[in-house]
Amino acid sequence: MNATAPTEYSGSYAMSRRDPEFRYPLPHIPEAVGLVRRRAQTVLTGWNLPPATIEDAVLVISELVTNAVTHALPPAVLQLSRTVAEGPRALRIEVTDAGPAGSVPRPADGRTPAEHGRGNGIVSALAARHGTRVAPGGITRWADLPAV
Repeated sequence: MNATAPTEYSGSYAMSRRDPEFRYPLPHIPEAVGLVRRRAQTVLTGWNLPPATIEDAVLVISELVTNAVTHALPPAVLQLSRTVAEGPRALRIEVTDAGPAGSVPRPADGRTPAEHGRGNGIVSALAARHGTRVAPGGITRWADLPAV
């Protein structure tokens, strides 16, 4: 998978009756978070989601992507989709990576451990539902946000 050549997939309502999807291979570098955040905001705006949903989604995406880039092995992929899951329409955010990278060294910029570990709390606060799926070859962290 070429991390520098993201791909986008769009479902067609007339042909497949599926809502649009967006897949973006994540470059395994710290700068990926800002790049992905901007690209996701553009996609979600194009899907005509409410501004508050986009704002929450971009924050959740930032946390999940940061976790994958900082603590997991490549490759990693962001996937966005709109679903009808047990109730109203939801925005599904998924980040799949190749699993834990083992021990994570202390950041070179001198940040202390107290500056880490808030991502799950942020995702919990913003998502209607969230969780983790483990499959051979990867771990997917996902979150559903209301997308009415």
